[in-house]
Amino acid sequence: MTISETCSLAKEHAGAIAYSSEADKNRMLLLAAEALTANSDEIIAANRQDVAACTRGEQFCDRLMLNEKRIADIAQGLKALMRLPCPVGEVIERHTTENGLDIARVRVPFGVVGIIYEARPNVTADAVGLCIKSGNAVVLRGSRDAYASNEAIVRVIKGALSAGGFDAGFIQLISDCSHEGAREFMRQKQFLDVLIPRGSASLIRAALDNATVPVIETGTGNCHVYVEESADLEMAKNILVNAKTQRTSVCNACESLVVDDAFARRHLAGLLQPLLERGVEVVGDERTRRYAPAVGVASDEDYYREYLALKLSVRVVDGVDEAIAWINEHSTHHSEAIVTQNKAAAEAFLQMIDSACVYVNASTRFTDGFEFGFGAEMGISTQKLHARGPMGLKELTSYKYVIRGNGQVRG
Repeated sequence: MTISETCSLAKEHAGAIAYSSEADKNRMLLLAAEALTANSDEIIAANRQDVAACTRGEQFCDRLMLNEKRIADIAQGLKALMRLPCPVGEVIERHTTENGLDIARVRVPFGVVGIIYEARPNVTADAVGLCIKSGNAVVLRGSRDAYASNEAIVRVIKGALSAGGFDAGFIQLISDCSHEGAREFMRQKQFLDVLIPRGSASLIRAALDNATVPVIETGTGNCHVYVEESADLEMAKNILVNAKTQRTSVCNACESLVVDDAFARRHLAGLLQPLLERGVEVVGDERTRRYAPAVGVASDEDYYREYLALKLSVRVVDGVDEAIAWINEHSTHHSEAIVTQNKAAAEAFLQMIDSACVYVNASTRFTDGFEFGFGAEMGISTQKLHARGPMGLKELTSYKYVIRGNGQVRG
């Protein structure tokens, strides 16, 4: 089936989900979750094919790999969506004009959501679940690296929905994983209402450069942890170790540490020691290396990089104003954290950091739809129009104005 035919099929069946009741949507989610766990052996077998063929390094393979626990977590995310209210039909605001028109702004599905993504087969199930609950048809275009896994997940979910008496045609998977196919998919404006790219900076840039479909931009994560002068050392260690090493291959992992000079002079070597013990390569500026001689030399490029690996850049600054300016210049506007006991510094950081998610005394690893209580996420938006941060159900809706009158005409 061609890309156009696949997208057309999703649009043709979009009404099957758009007009479903909330009870039916929840039933679909339950069927999908139960099918994933019941068929985990089949999915893991397909996933092993993808992992065996992967030659892109340990971190990439970690993102690609599925096991029973990860599949159970995916299924749990689908069940969590069942407990959330369906956004479709929500009246966002309502007023009556002087001439008696009742005007309401009401949430509606986008229609057909296209998502193009790399490596992570869990995104396949998350995207399907979110689109079910938000009333959207979905066209999935994963990467070649994960095609066997994605195909198995889609086949299992669609089979469960069909067996449960539902029309599963609103879920479609693109089989063409070529670069040319990706560009063609990005131009299916006739059938797709919105395109969400999720993956590397090059994928996102390709979508922005080539798509004729409206794009919700998700971003790479050059995330910062800033340790302010008054920070508690043990808290700073715990947050930094978690943000950097709990899972390195994800976009909400810390890639850069910023430290006040007054704190660095006393504690920087001790702050970095747990990272060095865990195999993290640390590079920094001149002051960093003066206070922590085990640190390597950072290049200008290091401070802009999303490593997705056991590597961290460090910058020593003179106070909160310099830290904020440095982070705003070098970050990808994803997630930033301050560790501090100073309320004024915390409030300045929250107000002036120009990123989608800003934390006080907590790890950046919490930037995640599941952790935010959204059940799952379609991606993490770093743009400022429509959606910002983890995109859950409401971010997968638009709205329309519903106007009720009693015979009014305009003079």
